[in-house]
Amino acid sequence: MDTPRLGSRSVPASPHPHEDLLAHLARTTALAPPDAARVLAEVLAYFAETTEEYVRRRHGELQARGLTNDRIFARLDGELAARRVAAPRLSARQLRRIVYG
Repeated sequence: MDTPRLGSRSVPASPHPHEDLLAHLARTTALAPPDAARVLAEVLAYFAETTEEYVRRRHGELQARGLTNDRIFARLDGELAARRVAAPRLSARQLRRIVYG
């Protein structure tokens, strides 16, 4: 790990906040430590999305696949319930308001 210098003293670099998880990923997969860190960052970013951000992103993805709003909103209802930290149940009207304002 790099040790940055502060004035004339060396200051140890702060460890990654999930160092133990990164070590576990590198140990139990074929991922090199930098790749494990990148994958972890992607997963954390995915789960950091707010409900509104998730609904807008997924609506756009599903709409691009040609699904209608009725099918999209039914699918989003199931997806939101299955998220790691489940979002509250949203009606089709609430989902529509998130997407279209």
